[in-house]
Parts: sequence; structure tokens; C-alpha cells
Amino acid sequence: MEGFKFRRQQPVGRFVVDFVNLENKVVIELDGGRHALHAGDKIRDEWFRSEGYKVVRFWDNQIFSNLEGVLENIRNALLTPSP
Repeated sequence: MEGFKFRRQQPVGRFVVDFVNLENKVVIELDGGRHALHAGDKIRDEWFRSEGYKVVRFWDNQIFSNLEGVLENIRNALLTPSP
């Protein structure tokens, strides 16, 4: 994506992420319905933030119904410095 490289199904710490850009520390998670209000996702996200990663989550239907919006959110995450 525009020169940014991603790894798929990559171990990061004790977790395996859907996609990660290690250079910018951006994790992308594609979630199905089973992730709705899943407590484990909150724990994962908190761990990633504590390690300096940004986590961007998308529902499966967002990818199919608003791909351009999803890609724009990913671009923004990659170009905005981590807190």
C-alpha cells in the first residue's frame, strides 16, 4: 500500500495479528461478528498501545461496503505518529 509494507498473520508479542506494519507500529485487525464486545480484544489493544502500537479495527462488512474509507483510515494511521 503506497510503499508501506505489511506482514500478515504475524506474531507480535504473545499475539498473532491480522496485519502489521512494523516500521510505523500499526496493527490492523479484521473482525467478524464474534469480536463484538469481546473482552479479549480490549486486553490485546491495551497491550499493543502499551508497546507503542496503534490498533485499527474494521468489521468485515466495512471492507466490502466502504473499502475506500477503510484504506483512508489505514493511510491516516500510518501517517500519524504514535502517541
